[in-house]
Amino acid sequence: MLPELFEDLTMTSPESRAGGTHGPAPRILVVEDEPVVALDIRRRLVLLGYEVADCVSSGEAAAQAAEAQRPDLVLMDIMLEGDMDGIDAAAAIRKRVNIPVIYLTAFADEATLHRAKITEPFGYIIKPFEDRELETCIQMALFKHKMDVRLQRNARWLSTTLRSIGDAVISTDRQGRIRFMNPVAEELCAMPKGHALGLPLHEALRIRDENTGEDLALLVDKALKQRHNFCFKESAVLISRQGEERCIDLSASAIVGDPLTDTMDGEIHGVVLVFRDMSAARRTEAALKESVRTLGRTLEETVAALAITTEKRDPYTAGHQLRVGSITEAIARDMGLPEQQIQGLRVASLLHDIGKIYIPAEILSKPTMLTIHEMNLMRTHPEVGYDILKGISFPWPVADMVLQHHERLDGSGYPRGLGGDAILPGTRIIMVADVVEAMSSHRPYRAAMGLDAALEEIEMHAGTRYDSLAVRHCLRLFRERGFTIP
Repeated sequence: MLPELFEDLTMTSPESRAGGTHGPAPRILVVEDEPVVALDIRRRLVLLGYEVADCVSSGEAAAQAAEAQRPDLVLMDIMLEGDMDGIDAAAAIRKRVNIPVIYLTAFADEATLHRAKITEPFGYIIKPFEDRELETCIQMALFKHKMDVRLQRNARWLSTTLRSIGDAVISTDRQGRIRFMNPVAEELCAMPKGHALGLPLHEALRIRDENTGEDLALLVDKALKQRHNFCFKESAVLISRQGEERCIDLSASAIVGDPLTDTMDGEIHGVVLVFRDMSAARRTEAALKESVRTLGRTLEETVAALAITTEKRDPYTAGHQLRVGSITEAIARDMGLPEQQIQGLRVASLLHDIGKIYIPAEILSKPTMLTIHEMNLMRTHPEVGYDILKGISFPWPVADMVLQHHERLDGSGYPRGLGGDAILPGTRIIMVADVVEAMSSHRPYRAAMGLDAALEEIEMHAGTRYDSLAVRHCLRLFRERGFTIP
């Protein structure tokens, strides 16, 4: 802005106004009823580097010429031929076109000046005048008009933007009176067009903080009265004039003045409120949450049904997968794992033996030690479980954890002899829980070995067969926190 201002104010030479890099010279309409004076004004303007668009002698002709020729500026005498004087002509021009007018007259009485002020002229030169006075007045008028046009254009752009956006926008003055309300705000507040203008914010709006119930409109009014700068965003409830409540996201910001131009640094000039109707979004969010809860329940019920199906074929291990799931979940919670990860571990542990559905019932319930052939067949159940589950789009690697639950960190497990980092972190927890539950429970071919023996097993091989961290938390659960197997 400053470089443009300097450039505009220094364009005073005839050469700079006659064209060149700054474009064509300004065109001026001269309105003067005395031919000799009109000729003198034309001569002076040409010498100063301006182009004279026309010279007319009546107010009627001035209004017509201004509308038809669209000059950059009008030099207007007040006493003219015809029924319309210069002030009337200026008023007519102002209604029809946006062209600056400078009065060039010998009249300076109070009544004439008062009438002239009403037309908002860009200058008032008393005859006789000097070229420097004329030049300065014309340059200032052209510059001021250019700035006014720019401000008007920006105001129209801003107003159109605010009226077109989908958010509600309200602005106030420093007393908290509403100065602007876009159509979206009028609709949400159920306020007829223009009805809210001039009303105090707290009278036109009822906005309640969704959490505290505080009246936010009163809060804004209070901050304005105390001249406090503020900016906040809140979830709120907008209550219309008819009592209809809408959930909104609200942001409010104080309009802070420029310390270079205001009498007080950072003076508060008003507030801008922007809010969006979130009612539909909240309903959609609630529906989605309910859908997620329903899907979660369906998943849990499906997983439980699969687990029960497996155990129906092996009555001696009935409840084994559920107990492993409880131990796995307890260890994971003691480790402080995220809830989403815990849920995945629970699903995998509830299904870790689903592959046993492939094993003949007589092998599962055999009361004596298994033969090598039977043991090899039994050891296929992790891969069978993987094949059953790999096509299901779980949000966790359930199939891989089922495949790996009999692996060991030292590579001594099965079915693939994986070890170290090749075994998933979640599987390491499940394998510890599986060993503890299996050794603590009765099997067809042996009596229960007891919890102490199971804990000694994982403690002895912590860091070699079993994950040290999972073992440490498992031991703490049973020995320090009093956890018991369901």
